[in-house]
Amino acid sequence: MAATPRFKNRKDVSAWPKTSPTFWAIVLLSSLIILYCGQLAAGTCEIVTLDRDSSQPRRTIARQTARCACKRGQIAGTTRARPACVDARIVRSRQWCDMMPCLEDEGCDLLANGSGWTCTQPGGRVKTTTVS
Repeated sequence: MAATPRFKNRKDVSAWPKTSPTFWAIVLLSSLIILYCGQLAAGTCEIVTLDRDSSQPRRTIARQTARCACKRGQIAGTTRARPACVDARIVRSRQWCDMMPCLEDEGCDLLANGSGWTCTQPGGRVKTTTVS
């Protein structure tokens, strides 16, 4: 005698549960929103972490980490004191002032060893940035 499946003749059991098309539309839209919200638009940056150390008098050390989604030929850099995507040639040649890292009223000078730049404000205050 051949073995027959127990549920073969039952009409209330199916391989897939029946759900409405609205349910599947909501699931699809929810997953797309979750995927989209984690992505940056091409050519944009956001600050991920920012740490400030003011333990030394007259000196503040700030470290920030940025996440960028740069286009082809660009790399994460700084423009107008904000993280930005800049031409990769600038970073390779270490000509930091070409990416305009300082504010409009500040002057930019390269550090002697090429490891960064300084932004000098009209009042004489100097901000030094080194690249790690």
